[in-house]
Amino acid sequence: MAKPSTRQGLIDYALRKLGAPVLEINLDDDQIDDMVDDALQYFQERHFDGVEEMFLKHEFTQDEIDRGNAHTGPNTSNTAGIVTTTGSSTAISGYGSTTSTFVENSNFIQVPDSVIGVEKIFKFDSSSISGGMFSIKYQLFLNDLYYFNSVELLQYSMVKSYLEDIDFLLTPDRQIRFNKKQNRLYLDIDYNSISEGDFIVIDCQRALDPNTFTKVYNDPFLKMYFTALLKRQWGQNLIKFRGVKLPGGLELNGREIYDDAEKDLERIKEKMMLEYELPPLDFIG
Repeated sequence: MAKPSTRQGLIDYALRKLGAPVLEINLDDDQIDDMVDDALQYFQERHFDGVEEMFLKHEFTQDEIDRGNAHTGPNTSNTAGIVTTTGSSTAISGYGSTTSTFVENSNFIQVPDSVIGVEKIFKFDSSSISGGMFSIKYQLFLNDLYYFNSVELLQYSMVKSYLEDIDFLLTPDRQIRFNKKQNRLYLDIDYNSISEGDFIVIDCQRALDPNTFTKVYNDPFLKMYFTALLKRQWGQNLIKFRGVKLPGGLELNGREIYDDAEKDLERIKEKMMLEYELPPLDFIG
C-alpha cells in the first residue's frame, strides 16, 4: 500500500497522507485527476528521473526531401509544403498602408509526442578526419601507436585535438530547431545531399510513461509534490465556507490549509531546484 504502482494507487496514497479515511477530503474526482496530470507534467519536465536520453533513428522519405527542397520562383515546379503569410502595416501619412509577403519552408520531421527536448543530430556522412578505416585518426593510430612507446601520448592528444578542430570547421554540426508544442524538428540543411532511405540519429530526451515504467508513481518527490497540490486545492475549496459554523460550533479553516500547502509547495520546489534538477550545462564540472 505504501508503494503505489498505479495512478489510482498514487491518489489513494496522497489522500491517506491528508487524513483519509479518518477525515473527509473535500475534493472532486475531476480535481484530483487534474492534480495528477499537473504533478506528472512537472515531474517529467523538471526531474532528472522523469526523462530518458534516447537515440532515435529516422529514415527520410521522398515527401520529406521534397518539402525540404521546395522553393518559390519563376523556374521551379517543387512548391511542396510552401507556406505563404502576409503582414500589413497601419496607414502611413501621405503614402497609405504597406503589405509584405513571406515564404516559409516546411523542412521539418514530425517527432513523437513523448519527446520533450532535442540535443543534436548525428552527421549523415563519415568524415575523412574522424571516421572510417581510411580516416586520418585511424591511420595515425595504426602507424604511430602500434609499437609501445613509439610516440608520446601528449603529442598524440595534441594532434588529435587539432584534427578535431579542423573537422569541426570543415563539417560543422547540422543546424536544428525544435519546439515541444509543435512536435516538429526543423532541419536547416542541404536536402539535395539526402536521398530517400538515408538515416539520421536524433539525440533527444523522452518523457517516461508512468503506465509503462510504474516506479514513477512511487517516486518520493512525485508523491510529496502531488500531496501538496491536493492539500492546496482542498484548502481552496474550503475557503468559501470561512465563517460558516458547523454543528457543535466547529468552523472549517480552509485558509490555514491553503497557506500550509503553499509553504509546502515552495519548499518542495526549492528542493527540486537544489537536488533533482540537472544544472545548466555551463555550471556542470
